[in-house]
Amino acid sequence: QVRFVESGGGLVQSGGSLRLSCAVSGSILTFGVMGWYRQAPGKQRELVAVMNNGGYINYADSVKGRFTIARDNAKNTLYLQMNSLKPEDTAVYYCNTHPTQDDYWGQGTQVTVSS
Repeated sequence: QVRFVESGGGLVQSGGSLRLSCAVSGSILTFGVMGWYRQAPGKQRELVAVMNNGGYINYADSVKGRFTIARDNAKNTLYLQMNSLKPEDTAVYYCNTHPTQDDYWGQGTQVTVSS
């Protein structure tokens, strides 16, 4: 059974940094395109960043220049380095394939940025 397990969230002050991890059961190479998503209270889930096996990367405009997506194929792990965090980055962050698969949603990891 495929499982994505997110970790690394927490409470941080505005301007701070966090590094999120997504551990993938099985080979991450199986999934081709992987992405990070987030859902803020009262808002729809949105795509934050995507990366494919060939190194193609794209970011939402709101995080460009501040967030970096990366993957370690040997560890079957996807990462999201988040710098210069803003209160509007507060959300639950998830990883999934892109496009998403309903069965792959994990519990997510909460990121809270205080002003």
